[in-house]
Amino acid sequence: MSARTLLLDAAHVAAGHAHREDPSRPRAGGPAGNARLTAWTGLVLLVLVVVEIVTALDVTGMLTWHVVVGTILVPVALLKTASTGWRIVRYYTGQRDYRQAGPPPMLLRVLGPLLVASTLGLFGTGLALMALGPEAGRSPLVTFLGQGWDVLTLHQGFFIVFAVSAGLHVLARIVPAVELAGRRVARAARTPGRAARGWVLALVLVAGVIGAALILPTETAWQHDHHFHDLYGRHRFDR
Repeated sequence: MSARTLLLDAAHVAAGHAHREDPSRPRAGGPAGNARLTAWTGLVLLVLVVVEIVTALDVTGMLTWHVVVGTILVPVALLKTASTGWRIVRYYTGQRDYRQAGPPPMLLRVLGPLLVASTLGLFGTGLALMALGPEAGRSPLVTFLGQGWDVLTLHQGFFIVFAVSAGLHVLARIVPAVELAGRRVARAARTPGRAARGWVLALVLVAGVIGAALILPTETAWQHDHHFHDLYGRHRFDR
């Protein structure tokens, strides 16, 4: 398959011209239920990521919100990964309903592993920074090409990769996701498992809020770290 064909295939899906028929099955909804869970989770994830990017524009001034939203993002991103991963596994193991629904465009299948890896790396290093604190977070963790890489630098690097891969993913998926989650609400209501999907998403958000409450006290060390504020913004040592 040529690069031009890959791009045209992805563009066709991104424009909402490709309408995948997902079979609906009892209880959880089968591929149709999976598609709706993935779409709604993706839209929630998109909103949270936008908020997180806004807080990153003034990370010292909005550090508390950066930590809170970032922590809530973790279980939501894991749910999105699990939902998508389940579909991939079922497709490649030959499950009939998922084979009938078909795979995503090849370009997105190639992009997927990079997006998952950068997402896990971004959130993993973010949580590690909170757990380690400023001093350990800036201590070289690994040496590569003669350069010492600390957790903070890795976090920033993962963010760049995540921003590019997630941006491409959003461009390719936002129209189909909105259509699936919004314009087909009546049809979605007839897909079995609607209540279960709602509960799963709600519980994931609650887990994120609880996680944020538990990890937020570790943010104090960063608020009082002079080096961090010298590098990334205005001083806030009044806490």
